[in-house]
Amino acid sequence: MSTGRWRTARPWLVLLAAGFAAAGLRYGLIEPSAVEQLCSGSHSPAWCGWRQLLVLGFLHGIYGDLALAAAAWALLANRPWTACLAAALGAFALELYCFQAGALALLIGCLRLLRWQAQALPRLPPAGQHRQRDQHVQSQP
Repeated sequence: MSTGRWRTARPWLVLLAAGFAAAGLRYGLIEPSAVEQLCSGSHSPAWCGWRQLLVLGFLHGIYGDLALAAAAWALLANRPWTACLAAALGAFALELYCFQAGALALLIGCLRLLRWQAQALPRLPPAGQHRQRDQHVQSQP
């Protein structure tokens, strides 16, 4: 893959990885009833504290608030990494039960990222610029 294509694809791969990580946390650590029963016992493993923090994060809407803050930052700063951060946090929040805020942050981050990538493309002349000249038939080459 050429450097330009890698540079264009990298933020979208980060976004995809954030979505897969959030899905892994949700379906592997938060939702299974066996994990809930294991962590509710008196002799629970040490990682159950991290699980409890994840659950408290979506119960209080922290992921959505972080995603919206990143989306506002992406609107104010003209940097591609802020747009990628907003989109990734939006996907994370969307997957972890903060639907409205996560969807808005994902949309803003993706649109800002697309805008940045469109501005980085080389400029082509407008389609109708040479139209008048091309319509005239020249008698000699």
